[in-house]
Amino acid sequence: MTLAPESFLYEHDTETSVATITLNRPDRLNALTFQVYDELRNTFRALDREPGVRSVVITGAGRGFCSGGDVEDIIGKLFDRDFEGLVEFTRMTCDLILAIRQCRRPVIAALNGTVAGAGAVIATACDIRVAAESAKIAYLFTKVGLSGADMGAAWMLPRIVGLAKASELLMTGDFIDAAEAHRIGLYNQVVAQDDVLPTARALAEKLARGPSYALEVTKFALNREATMDLASALDAEAEAQAACMLNANFRESYDAFVEKRETKFV
Repeated sequence: MTLAPESFLYEHDTETSVATITLNRPDRLNALTFQVYDELRNTFRALDREPGVRSVVITGAGRGFCSGGDVEDIIGKLFDRDFEGLVEFTRMTCDLILAIRQCRRPVIAALNGTVAGAGAVIATACDIRVAAESAKIAYLFTKVGLSGADMGAAWMLPRIVGLAKASELLMTGDFIDAAEAHRIGLYNQVVAQDDVLPTARALAEKLARGPSYALEVTKFALNREATMDLASALDAEAEAQAACMLNANFRESYDAFVEKRETKFV
């Protein structure tokens, strides 16, 4: 399968097994259009099984990661839709988030600048966030009269920063700077501007060299166990771990240890 989206840049480094998505509307702070939403959703669905891809980086061109839905190309046109038409759009945006969360590959956000609105939720849906010092973030929805619970934000954000802080961020819609986002655990790392993409790619390459099946199972468990009680989670993890023990990577790790060599996961 060859991915060739039209509305953003896509690169697959076959040597490192890392795929990079670059939102590419820098003059609009990479604001999202209907086409970008649709192609992002379809791309993440495809990346779930794309041969040779073992991790994914998503970033933005220019001085921002993503400023959310484009005021002209999306927001203005929504006023022409009835309720059913609006639900069709909002479900598509939610389907993008589901595609990111269900993608079996680790997804790393390289936040090169402003992260706002739907862009903030896309970043939140990623597994790990590496941010520039300039990467302020806001869930702007209440600022324009919409619910802060958009695109799964009310499910994901409390699990990352806690209910109290998530309530504040989603209800006020205010920006916080990168240092504060790192302090509350929303950003995993904050680095200098020029180091954002190299740092994110180095992490993606590290994960790509790792045990892909074990990482897939880990991501699946993080999604599924949010709605489980402890006993159910323990039972699910016991079965998942047993399955990992039957995977070739577990034996490879043992053999590498015994032979005193570097592990070569498949």
